[in-house]
Amino acid sequence: MLKVGDKLPEFEGINQDGEAIASSKLIGKKLVVFFYPQASTPTCTVEACNLSDNYSMLEKAGFQLLGVSGDSIKKQKNFHSKFAFPYDLIADENRDIIEKFGVWKEKKTFGKTYMGIVRTTFIFDEKGICTRVIEKVTSKTAAEQILEG
Repeated sequence: MLKVGDKLPEFEGINQDGEAIASSKLIGKKLVVFFYPQASTPTCTVEACNLSDNYSMLEKAGFQLLGVSGDSIKKQKNFHSKFAFPYDLIADENRDIIEKFGVWKEKKTFGKTYMGIVRTTFIFDEKGICTRVIEKVTSKTAAEQILEG
């Protein structure tokens, strides 16, 4: 998993509108990249909506936001449209970005072990250096967790 001091990995992903988002274009402003397991599921919806509800505060603090999951463009589009998120969601179906950040890990739920995205938030400075990794994301207070750093 990416750690504090690491550089923002080079990537290009497709957002909910089918547009390419390149990591090289995200340098110059503080960046929050949050990974979530699946669009439109209860906990992921709470997290994404909390970030959306507090977007103006995050923006005032100088942050730009980018959400990433392994969902299809269509699922991301539906999720984005339903809640009118003010930030992009990347559809990383081939897990290229997910793997570069190291959030594809073994998970356990109800005694079952499987591979999946571990809910994690990465914060980068204006130069693209990771300044913080939030591994224990609390969906209801995700924005507060970012701002308290």
